[in-house]
Amino acid sequence: MTGWTTDRIPDQHGRVAVVTGANSGLGLVTATELARRGARVVLAVRNTEAGEQAARRIDGDVEVRELDLASLDSVRAFAGKLAVDHPVLDLLVNNAGVVLLGPRRTSADGFELQLATNALGHFALTGLLLDNLAAASGARVVSLSSITHKTAHLDFDDLMFEHGYRATAAYGRSKLATTVFGVELDRRLRAAGSPVLSVLAHPGITRTNLTPRAWEHRGRLGRVIARLGLVATQPVAQGALPQLHAATEPGVRGGRFFGPSSLWETRGRVAEARLSREAADPAVGARFWAAAQELTGVRYL
Repeated sequence: MTGWTTDRIPDQHGRVAVVTGANSGLGLVTATELARRGARVVLAVRNTEAGEQAARRIDGDVEVRELDLASLDSVRAFAGKLAVDHPVLDLLVNNAGVVLLGPRRTSADGFELQLATNALGHFALTGLLLDNLAAASGARVVSLSSITHKTAHLDFDDLMFEHGYRATAAYGRSKLATTVFGVELDRRLRAAGSPVLSVLAHPGITRTNLTPRAWEHRGRLGRVIARLGLVATQPVAQGALPQLHAATEPGVRGGRFFGPSSLWETRGRVAEARLSREAADPAVGARFWAAAQELTGVRYL
């Protein structure tokens, strides 16, 4: 595993992969590499114009479909059409995410926007596509975590952060929820005897367009902060390696978690990453699963 690069990705011909948030950043790199190896890649994007622009940059078999993870209606519409057009899905990369450091915002369904996009939308999407994934041989779901999950806490009495809202804490909470979901999904898939694997990854501190967008609310000062932050980050091609490893490396087991190996998992080669105690707690996993089913109306496993 030391020194893993995209040259290690096996042939992907005949496989269908869905990558959320595939028009830029980590998602674009992931989609590009999968297509380069022969996969049919569905770019699941909120902005289809940006998705089409991204598709033109990818040398391979790709299609663009609209998906707004902050809208459960959009998630259901996307999944319903995709399930018909692609009865067998080999890979779902739950990559899309938002970082919002301004005032609290809500989704179309009234959920705190970061939790809605980063965690609840992907929870619903995975459930709606699970039969298609189970129809494949060795399908995987890859959930994108963050090192911020390690210091976050899920407050089930105020999951939507309606009281004492802090944007950075809300982002960390959304990524902890994503991580808890990926781990609990693995538990439930194994208990059900499903052939689908749930694997997790995080990119460390990586240079993507999320950083400058996160600081837009601070105007000129925000632009300065964003530029300074980019200096400390690793290139996006490096940051995408853990999720590509999780998605394609032969022999990967369900529940594994991959990230960078150096400087407290902020950068470097792909290695096993550490879950926080809360992320690994089965009681937290069961409680989040119940909450997510109730909030989204999507029930599975």
